[in-house]
Amino acid sequence: MNTKIFFIYLAIMAGSTYLIRAIPFAAITGKIENPYVKSFLSYIPYAVLTAMTLPACLYATDYMISAAIGLVAAILFALKNKSLTTVAVAACASVWICEFIIGYLS
Repeated sequence: MNTKIFFIYLAIMAGSTYLIRAIPFAAITGKIENPYVKSFLSYIPYAVLTAMTLPACLYATDYMISAAIGLVAAILFALKNKSLTTVAVAACASVWICEFIIGYLS
């Protein structure tokens, strides 16, 4: 790829990224009063974080089944209100045990 094309692509990406962030600030001048819109906006960070981490979580191990078991373990420990360290250790331990068993069987 030559330099001219690269800088054209770079300018388009920078412009589109900037516009996505700048248009809401320019379009919405007053305070948002609608409780539905406020509720929707409050959940966006969690949705984006989930969309970025869930695929990485499922493809981080050698076997998809061990990743799924680790994810289920993390969800179960998180639903029981355990600390972040406990959730991470439980997920890692379950993945390690599952990978050990799969490696032993194959």
